[in-house]
This record gives sequence, structure tokens and C-alpha cells, in this order.
Amino acid sequence: MKSPDPARPYIRAMFEHNRLRFLGTAALYVLEIPSMLVVSWVLGEVLDAVTALDTARLARLAWAAAGVAVFLGLAETLYYRALGSFTRRALGQYKPCAFRRLSEKGISAFARENSGRYLSVLTGDVTVIGSDYLESLFSLLVQPLNFAATLIFLLTYSPALTGAALVLCVLPFLGVAVFGPELSRREKALSDCGEGFLGRVRDLLSGFAVIKSFKAEREAGRIFDGENQALERARSRKLTWRGAMQGAGSSLSVIMQFGIFFIGAYLALRGSITAGTVLIFTNLSNSLIQPVQQIPQLLAGLRAARGLIGKLGAVVSENASRSGQAVEPVLREGIELQNVTFGYEPGKPVLKGLSMKLEAGRSYALVGASGSGKSTLLSLLMGASTDYAGSLTVDGRELRDIDPDSLYDLMSLIGQSVFLFDDTVRRNITMFRDFPDEAVDAAVERSGLAPVLWEKGGDYRCGEGGRGLAGGERQRVSIARALLRGTPVLLLDEATSALDNETARAVTEAILDLRGLTRLVITHRLDPSLLSRYDAVFVLRSGKLIEQGPYADLMRKKGALYAMVTLAGE
Repeated sequence: MKSPDPARPYIRAMFEHNRLRFLGTAALYVLEIPSMLVVSWVLGEVLDAVTALDTARLARLAWAAAGVAVFLGLAETLYYRALGSFTRRALGQYKPCAFRRLSEKGISAFARENSGRYLSVLTGDVTVIGSDYLESLFSLLVQPLNFAATLIFLLTYSPALTGAALVLCVLPFLGVAVFGPELSRREKALSDCGEGFLGRVRDLLSGFAVIKSFKAEREAGRIFDGENQALERARSRKLTWRGAMQGAGSSLSVIMQFGIFFIGAYLALRGSITAGTVLIFTNLSNSLIQPVQQIPQLLAGLRAARGLIGKLGAVVSENASRSGQAVEPVLREGIELQNVTFGYEPGKPVLKGLSMKLEAGRSYALVGASGSGKSTLLSLLMGASTDYAGSLTVDGRELRDIDPDSLYDLMSLIGQSVFLFDDTVRRNITMFRDFPDEAVDAAVERSGLAPVLWEKGGDYRCGEGGRGLAGGERQRVSIARALLRGTPVLLLDEATSALDNETARAVTEAILDLRGLTRLVITHRLDPSLLSRYDAVFVLRSGKLIEQGPYADLMRKKGALYAMVTLAGE
């Protein structure tokens, strides 16, 4: 069974509610065909009038030439206006469709893939698609019509010279046939290099502070130069091949024109045709050459551009969000792990035979040394991967069978790394959605963000990546964001690590005071008064659960938690 074309949905998006613009643009382009035929006819008639010394005829032709010039200029102006309207609508629909499809991918896909791929398909590739696909469609539509109209027009003057012109038309085609397939491959290679370059630039700019602090500017420059040189080599190879193809085509086109001219001159000397007819054939030779020469080029460019659209389809389908059964945003019983083992690489488990239960509406602390698997556990609960062994159920339903979208309605994760958009504080809290002011104010108060808003205001712009706020302020925004969503399950991964002790304590207590929520909190602050408020404490070591239970019980056992709390208090 033939697999579906990955480019089809995106091509359909470009033409949705845009077909009338396409047809109107094509109609205006088609108007150039009779105009060019009339121009050639006028030139031929002028030469014959000069030969016959017919002044009156020459005057009439001058008026005809003026009319054709005005008509042709107006038609071309309207064509480019219509072309701009069509391509603006097409690309204006293509890019949102692409972004929407990309945003449907799961969290794990974005964690594993290079964002340079997405930047490439949404920026550089779009430029190529606009020129080599959308604009080429009109040329592919009109060029065959132009060829047929020119052929019929020339047959009325001289079937013999028309036949000779058709034979000579094969010459330009040979150059395109040889160079076209390789040009398509080089276009794809250039896109791939552009993808790598964008990813590397994004990486270097994101790590600029680290580069400066380690005085690694020279090394970073070498990395940039390497990626840049690879990109420019790919661009040069493409342009060189395209130049060779166009050079070969131009050379063969000139040979064709000379051939038509000399054959026409021979027929004119024999009296079979007039000198004006020779001029008409010579002038219209381009109308025969261009379809033969350009159609293979256009098809090659069209295939390359369609390949880029297909590349988007492949990027979207790769690591696509899995489907599953939707669940209500309510946790009735709890979350249970039974003998769960998981690792990012085969044979290297991070979590090892983990068994634990989180009852609905209760709060739990998760403690352990760095690298013990705490963050991995929270990531797994958020559905970042289904490649775990054992059982992980939510209200008795296996997590890998749950639709990710409904899982995100059930759980929220506040991580150590906080991302803020270059927008206002309030819009970063609401994630661009509308919430009642009372709900926003409550989330701001519980997260400890109120002093920041009093000082800066809700319309204060956070800057790119939130650089306009301090680390603790950014973390409070992320906490307020999660509290505002109000999901039944709240997962916190060192969410108060950037806050001072007093603020961290206040925020943690506010979260513990929330009723009806199931909370799992990774914490490095081993404050006995806070730990005692959790229903249970889980202690991880090297991916294994070594202790679990209420804080008081674990302290009486004087095991791993007791040692950690004692050491932290010294």
C-alpha cells in the first residue's frame, strides 16, 4: 500500500480559501501570451512595411505598438499585485499550519530533537517554497500554453520553418535534463546544512554567558566558522550547479536562435517567406525555447521545494505525540508505580524497580542526592517517555495508554529550569489566556510573586528568556503559572531552589495548604518543620527507593533520611 504524501496537508493549507486568487493570478499571467504574439507581429509588419516603403501602414503600426505596450505594462503590474496577494495568503496559511502541527508533538520529542530543524522549516525553507513552488506553479501553467499558442501562430506563416524550429528546440532541453536531478539533490543538501547552522547558532547564543566566563570565544568562533563554512560550501555547490545548468541552456538556446535565423534567411532568399517573417520567428524563438528550457528547471525546483514541504511532514511525524484514551482532569484514587525501571540508554537504567503510591489529595516529598533519579521520575510521570518497564498507572489506567493532552490537563510540572517568553509578567503567568483577575491574584499571592508585581507592575516585560527578572522572580512566575492552571496533580522539581529561605518556606507552605491537590515535591531543603507536613517522604538512592513513610517514622528508624537531615543541620 502506498504511503500518504507527507507534503499534501501543507499544500492543501496553502490553497485553502485561496483558489480564486490563484486562478485570477494565472489569468493575468496568461494575458501576456497574446501580448507577446502581437508584439512580434508588429515588429514583422514594421520590417515588411519598411521594405515596401509603405508610410501609412507604418503609422498604423506605431499606434498598435503603443497600445500593446500600455496593455502589457498594465497586465504585468496587475499580475505581480495578484501574485503578491496569493503568495501572502498561501504562506500566511502554510506557516501557522506547520507551527500547529509541530506544537502537536509530545514533550519528549522537543526534548530529544534539535530545534534548528524547526527553525529551518519555518524560515529558510519557506523562502524557497515561496519562489520555487508557488511562483513556479504559474510558469508551469502558462509555459505549455505559450508554447502551443506560439506554435499555432508560427504555423500560419511557415510550416517548414516551424518544423525546423521544433527540431532545434530539443537542444536546450538536453542541458536541463543532464543537470536538473543533481540540482534537486543539492537544494536538499543546502536545506540540511542550513538546519545544522541554525541549531548551532541558537546553541552558541544561548550559552554566550558560559562562553564569556570560560574565555572560550576563540573556540566558539571556530565552531561557528566550521558550521558557516559547511553552509556556504553547500550554497556554493548548489549555485555552481545551477549556473552550469543555466550556462549550458543559454549556450544551446543561442545555437537554436542562430539556427532559426539562418534557416529563415535561406527561405527568405528563396522567396518562400518575407524578411518580416524571419524577424517574427527569431523574436518568438524564445517563446519556443523557454517552455522547453524552463519547464524541466521549474519541475526540478518544484520537486526540490516539494521535498522541503515533505521534510516538514517528516519532522512533524518523527517522534509524533502518541495517541491514547482521554481521561478526566480528576484524580480519584491515585498514581501507582510497580517495579518501574527506566533509562535513557539501553542497559543503563536511571530508575531501578521503583514501587510507590501517591494517593489522591495527599502531599509527598521526594529527596535524594543529585543523580538519584528524582527529576527523571517526575519527567516520566508527565509522559515524557513510554519506554519504561513495569507498571505506572493513573487511577488504575496505564500511563502509556493515556492521551498526552488529557494527561497535561491532569498534571502540571514546575521544573528547575524556568522559561519565560519575551512578554509581560501577567501574560507569562496566564500563558496568553484569559483568567479572572481574582484567580490570577490568588496565584500571584501564593507563589510569593506579589512584591514583584507591586514593584514592576503586571505589564513589565520579562525580556528574552526572562532576562529582565532575577532567577528567584522567574521561578515565582513559573509557580504562579502552575497554580493558576489548577491541575489536580502538582509536581515540583526543586521549584523553590532560587528563592531565599524565608520566601521558599512561605511558598512551600502555601502549596501544602492547598486543598484537594496531589503534590509530589522534590526538595533539597531538609527543614524538619516542612518535611513533617508531608504525608510521606520518599528517599531515592541511585534510582532505587530505599525509604518511604511519614517523616516522624523515618526519623525514629534513624536510616537514610535521618542521616541526611542530621548532616544538613550540622
